[in-house]
Amino acid sequence: MLGLLALLEHRRHGPAASGNWWRAGAAGAFFAADLILWHHAIADVGAGLATVLANLQVVLVAVAAWLLLGERPSARVAVAVPLVFVGAVLISGVVGDEAYGANPARGALFGVLTGVAYTGFILVLRDMGRDLRRPAGPLFAATLMATLVALVAGALLGELALEPSWPAHGWLVTLALSSQVLGWLLIAIALPRLPASLTSIVLTVQPVGSVLLGIVLLGEDPAPAQLAGVVVVVAGIVIATRRGSGREISCAPAG
Repeated sequence: MLGLLALLEHRRHGPAASGNWWRAGAAGAFFAADLILWHHAIADVGAGLATVLANLQVVLVAVAAWLLLGERPSARVAVAVPLVFVGAVLISGVVGDEAYGANPARGALFGVLTGVAYTGFILVLRDMGRDLRRPAGPLFAATLMATLVALVAGALLGELALEPSWPAHGWLVTLALSSQVLGWLLIAIALPRLPASLTSIVLTVQPVGSVLLGIVLLGEDPAPAQLAGVVVVVAGIVIATRRGSGREISCAPAG
């Protein structure tokens, strides 16, 4: 589906700018690392908590955009950074003795690394999408490269499962069409139109929703300290991304 949309963009607007495939390779590598690390985090600490940790990217994107792109975020980010990492420590299970998951500490590490990889993917995809007429092309290229990287990594890790099975692969097709095509296409359209630190706010519903759905649908039972970590992480995300009534520090590129 993304390839078809990218082809339509190509026919309507002509070839994309040169050099995009190099950036697509970087975005694909980040995205493949994001997915692989995230699924290992899910195995260790559960789907809900793993998704909370992955959404550390909301703060990491703001910091990385400041350091690498010259986009100066609000001073609230300085308050949010220690908060989200305190939340990550609580989710890791080092506090208390009833932490949920097969290996909470390792799962927390995988989750934080997921957020780092997620940050790289979002920033590179945002840079690829500067031509506002072509949201599908960069996403298709990044997804294609992520597929190739994931195939190689899966083969090296011995984790490939290519034989079709039902209903597992049916759910994968549903996920591909809903999340990867529709959801990420909407994000790709938004990314180049707004400062990086503000676009991440669209993803803040993921931590809350994932924990609640993990409890209701998957029978996950996070410990009180881990739930407190969820609250701290989400609070940090909201502080980092909300816009007050007062005058904010400029989010435009420096200079």
